[in-house]
Amino acid sequence: METDYDFSQGKRGAIEPTPAGKTRITIRLDDKILTWFREQVHLAGGGNYQSLINDALREYIQQRREPLEETLRRVLREELERIKK
Repeated sequence: METDYDFSQGKRGAIEPTPAGKTRITIRLDDKILTWFREQVHLAGGGNYQSLINDALREYIQQRREPLEETLRRVLREELERIKK
């Protein structure tokens, strides 16, 4: 390890750029919520808890937009597919 480092060419901000279609934000979540999402990722054998939160929010929005009849049809199709496998 060096005793002095030259940061004169360093740049502030994220090391990896934010992908198109994504926005970097800061959000406060309850500890129990964050713990649950992290545990789900761990139980699945890995992944990204932030993606899991994003998926959960997307599903919630979809369900809010989807009429009850469409929701029932979607669930039945998913269950029938699961049974076939």
